[in-house]
Formats: sequence, C-alpha cells, structure tokens
Amino acid sequence: MKKIVFASWIIAASAASAIAADLPAQKYIKAPAMAGQPYDWTGFYIGANAGVGLGRNLTQDSINNNLSPPGFFTPQSYLGPLGAIGGGQIGYNWQVGKVVLGLETDIQAAGMTDNQTCLHPGFIGVSCPPAGPGLQYHQKVDWFGTARLRAGLATGPVLSYLTGGFAYGGVSTTVTDDTFGFGPFASTVSGTRTGWTVGSGVEASLGGNWTAKVEYLYLNLGTQAGNYVSVLTGLGTSARAYSSDIREHVFRVGLNYRVGGVRPFSEPVANWSGGYFGGNLGSAVARDVTNNTRVGVGTPNSDNFNLMPKGFLGGVQAGYNWQAASWVFGLEADIQGSTQRDDKACQSGCTSGVNLGVNSDTYDQRLSWLGTARGRIGYSLGGTLFYATGGAAFGGVKTGIVETAQGFPTIAASFNETRLGWTVGGGIESRFEFFDLLGKNWTSKTEYLYVDLGTSNGGYTNVPLLFTHVVSSSVTEHIFRTGLNYHFNAPVIARY
Repeated sequence: MKKIVFASWIIAASAASAIAADLPAQKYIKAPAMAGQPYDWTGFYIGANAGVGLGRNLTQDSINNNLSPPGFFTPQSYLGPLGAIGGGQIGYNWQVGKVVLGLETDIQAAGMTDNQTCLHPGFIGVSCPPAGPGLQYHQKVDWFGTARLRAGLATGPVLSYLTGGFAYGGVSTTVTDDTFGFGPFASTVSGTRTGWTVGSGVEASLGGNWTAKVEYLYLNLGTQAGNYVSVLTGLGTSARAYSSDIREHVFRVGLNYRVGGVRPFSEPVANWSGGYFGGNLGSAVARDVTNNTRVGVGTPNSDNFNLMPKGFLGGVQAGYNWQAASWVFGLEADIQGSTQRDDKACQSGCTSGVNLGVNSDTYDQRLSWLGTARGRIGYSLGGTLFYATGGAAFGGVKTGIVETAQGFPTIAASFNETRLGWTVGGGIESRFEFFDLLGKNWTSKTEYLYVDLGTSNGGYTNVPLLFTHVVSSSVTEHIFRTGLNYHFNAPVIARY
C-alpha cells in the first residue's frame, strides 16, 4: 500500500508540473482588509493523525558458556521496527502576542515491526536462513502515547512550534536461538515502557475551525533487557543476555478541530508564481537492510541486519512555481551535505576469542550527501501552501567493513557508490515574518521526505580464511527539515 501511495504522489506531481507550464502567472492583487480580529490560537482542540514510525534500537547479545570466556560472543546492531502509526490527540493553547503555549496528549496504534534481523554466532557452519536457523530477533511496537508541552511562534494562521514531555509505549522483543539445532530456545520480553519525547512541527489554519499539522517526534523509552539459557547437547549450557535501547522516530500529519468559537479571519490567496531559492536544515535517519553472506569452507554463513546511519543535513534549494487560482504547480531541486553515520554494527564473534573458527565483522556506513529533483503540487489557503512532492533522488553511500579473526591478518574493504532512486513527501510553506526582521519576499517551509536509493552492492575475499563475501544494503531514508526561501516575485504574501 505504501508503495502505491508513493507512486501516485510522483505521478501526480510530474503531471501537474507539465500542465502548469501552460498556465498564465497569477497576478498579485492588493489584499483587502482582514475580517474581524487577527487569528487567535487560544482554546481547546481535538483531532486525529497518521504517519510512519521507525525504531533505531541499538541491540547487543552476549553468550557466556562453559567452553568460552565471558563476553566471547557479543554482536550488536540496530533493530529497526518500521510501520504505519495512527491515533488521536487533544490539547489546549494559550496565545500572548505572537507566542503560543500549549498542552497536548495523544495515543497511537502502531504496526512497527522488525522480524528480518538474524545473526550467526561466528562459528564456521552455523548460519541464518535459508542455510541455517541462526539467532533471530523479532521486535515490535504496538502502541505508544505522549503528554507534552508545546511552545511556538504564531504568524497569523500559521504556528511553528517545539514540543516535549512524557512518553510511554508497548514494546515486545523476542530472541530465538537455534544456532546448533538443539532448540529452538526463545525469550520474550514485553511490557509498557516509559521515557521522554521531543520534537517540532508546523500547524496552519484550513479555514473555520480546522487546522492541519506536520510533525516529527523522537521518543526515548529506555533500555529493554532479557536473558535465557539454551542447552547445547553434549557441550553443556549457554547463558545468554541481550539488551535493546528503544529509540523511536515518528513522522506524522494531523488534522485538528478547534472547539468553540474562532475569531473570523480571512486573507487573500498568496501569489506563489515565479522563481525562488533558499537554504534548509534538518535531520535524517536511514534503515538500510543489509546482508553479508560468506561462501567458502563448509556451510555458508549469513547475517541479516540493519545499518542505520543517522545525522544532520543541510543544503540549498531552488525552484519555480506556476499558479492557477489557488492551485500551485512547481519544480524544485536541492543538494544536501549530511553527517549521517552508523559505526556501531558488529556481527559474528565481535571479541578476541580463542577459537580460530570465530571471526568478527565491524561496519561503518555513511551517507555523506544527497540531492533531489522534484515536482510539487499544492493548494494555497490564503497565505499558506499545503503541498505534495515527488521525483528523482541521488546520493553518496559509503560502506566500510573490517574483518578480524584470531591469528589471521585483518581484512578491510570499502564500497563507495553514487546511488540513483526516488523520493516522495509533503509539507507546509508560509510567509516568514520573524518579528518583522525580514522583508515580504521570504517564506519558510517544513517538510518530510522519504528517499529510496535502491540497493548498494559489494564484495571482497578473505584470502587466509578462504572466504568470499557478498554484501548488499538497501538504502532508504526518512528526512524532516525546515527551510527558508527568497522569492523574486515580491510581495509573495500580504502582511498579517
């Protein structure tokens, strides 16, 4: 379903951009006086939301058995529960001048799950499916909720805000060990976890009592831990312990109904026609499902896990809009530098073991830059543009791997690729009136982008151990960013 929706956005944006090329530019008409009082955010509201949630949960497993020293087998990587989320929220705002303070609580159903992660314990001949059972993980987030403060700056019917407070949710993690075929031995830890959340968003009037918002939240729900004992027939017992740091990223849109009377407010449709350029800042997290298969002596070994580069990004964008009444069609291109990196993943033994059959693989994946070329289609409600966007994406992906084995030389490999793919998303753009410090030509936007850069592939050979490695990593990103644009065709929007 997600792929169908994404594809539909891309087709709509591309078609709209082509049609809009033949439309006449919308002339700016001097704004009539606003009806009633200036827009006021004070009051209760209730609403619903939907979006996507992604966990970036650093997980470590260790084995302490009667044949090996403590910490002999300690792989770690990120579990990445991914899925749709949806729920409802209720809150209250107080406005003093242009400052808005508020309280909001929400409850969400979630379909976030990761059941593809499987590791092998570093021994030759023990593997993950389809060659063997391996050490398998299944983590899911079924629901969560928050109770938060909001603090923002209102520009007429547009509110830009920061938010933070208490978070809680239901998390379940199951680890199944059948690496030697004597099991399976499984352990499940589940329950309600508590922690905190921070985030930001933009909310804008749709007219009357209705508003819409786009929002990002980061949830920290602490660390979930468990342990169990498996029996290795003829070898003794294996005591296992694992822990998972629960860190969730939530990207969502919402619709609110403001309860009670709302001061009447009207403004002319803004003139979005013409060219613009600007800059942006934001953050991104990737979920790159990775497989490393070793083919050589004995049964192949295979690991399935997530590499999840996370970091900040910033760059510049330029575009051009065409307008027909309230409909706006455009083209936009951007280029970004990024600090995204994941250097935490380590598979197999991940320690200086004494068994020559045990080796360790450490990973360092970076997404250092990214660019897009997109169509935009939007609808202007007064001075606020609500838009969907989609098109081509490209970026640089570098994956480094270091393999070590007791008594053998260290093997290092690196794959550096420029990947081409696609992107879809949406956002809100409105006049930027930061205490009247800038002129009428400036707007601000907040947007979410989903990026798919396909699959990065590589391979290398560990000559001393006679292993050939085949590595693949599917590169997908979730981006939340805010930008400023300078429009050449001023004035863009009537003053509030």
